[in-house]
Amino acid sequence: MIKAVLWDFGGVITSSPFDAFNRFESENGIPKDFIRGINATNPTTNAWAQFESSQISIEEFDRLFEVESKAAGYAIEGHKVLLLLAGDVRPEMVAALKTCKANFKIGCITNNVKSDKGTAIPQTTEKQAQMIEIMQLFDEVIESSIEGIRKPDPGIYQIALERMNVKADECVFLDDLGINLKPARALGMQTIKVLNGRQALEELEQHTGLKLI
Repeated sequence: MIKAVLWDFGGVITSSPFDAFNRFESENGIPKDFIRGINATNPTTNAWAQFESSQISIEEFDRLFEVESKAAGYAIEGHKVLLLLAGDVRPEMVAALKTCKANFKIGCITNNVKSDKGTAIPQTTEKQAQMIEIMQLFDEVIESSIEGIRKPDPGIYQIALERMNVKADECVFLDDLGINLKPARALGMQTIKVLNGRQALEELEQHTGLKLI
C-alpha cells in the first residue's frame, strides 16, 4: 500500500534545465548536450557533484567547471550554467502535488545548489515566492546541498524514509533521470521516470488510485 509520494523538483515540478542547456549550446555554437556530458563525466567527483553536496563554494565551482569544460573542448564559466537552472513551474504537477498531499505523505528529494547567501539560482521576487509556496507543501524536503550527499547515493533516499517514517515499499518516487531512479528501485520503491507531465501523472494515477488529470 502506498503511504508516501516522493518527488524530484527540477525536471518534475518545474521544467527541465536540460532544455535551457540546449538553448545555450545552440546560441553559442556548442554541440548539443555538451553541458550534460560534462556533468556526467566523473559524476561523483566532478565540479557539479562537489557543488551539489556543498563541498565547494560557488566561486570554486565557477572556476572548476570552466576547467572541465575547456578540457572537453569548449570553455564555459560555471556561473553561466547556474543561470540556466531555474525552470518554469508546471501547474499540472503542482495541482497533483496538492491532491497527493490530501491523501498521502509527500516529500521532495532534490539535488540542488546554494551559495552563502541562499540559492545560487537568480530568480525574480515573484518566482521566489512561488517556489517557497510549493516547497511548503512538502512534509519533508531533503536537499543535497544541506545533507552533503546527492542522488543517486542510496543514503539520501534512506534519509527521506527515516524522516517520513515510511518503508521503501510504501513509496512511489518521481524523477526525470533514470540514474536517480535505480537506487530507489533497489531499495524497494515504485518509480516513475518523468518524460512529460501527462505521462508522469497517468503513471502516478495507476500507483495511487487518485484522479490527477
